Amino acid sequence: MQAQHQLDRLFLVDALASIIFGCVSLLAPHEFITNIISGKYNHSAHEALRLYGCLRIAVGWILYNARGVDDGRFRRSICEALCTCYCLQSLAVLRAQFTDKRNWINWVAILFLTTAGFLYGKFRFSKGGNMIKIYELPSTSSRAQR
Repeated sequence: MQAQHQLDRLFLVDALASIIFGCVSLLAPHEFITNIISGKYNHSAHEALRLYGCLRIAVGWILYNARGVDDGRFRRSICEALCTCYCLQSLAVLRAQFTDKRNWINWVAILFLTTAGFLYGKFRFSKGGNMIKIYELPSTSSRAQR
């Protein structure tokens, strides 16, 4: 499979996961938040989760639509930004896991965020990752196949 199509597949998987996570976060009931934070409901935590959910929906929408963009520099910039973003998020959650109450949801988040950061980083910084042509779609006819 060509690198361009692999990147499109990564964008699609990330977009779908982001939209699903965003919708679940946005619509999460109070009981869900109470269970995650072990006992007492925290309105600020719930609001932060809702706001993050809105952000994930927006990121998912951008990634879903970026699959049809054939500008290599733009697609490379998306890979760089998402690699950095996912790595920083995984470090933030890892710090929270070891400095506050430990819970299983942090480990799930760390696994997902680290994997996503690794995949974007591998795409961007592995062999050929600095070449614009691996990000550009071969022609506009390839968009019809999606």
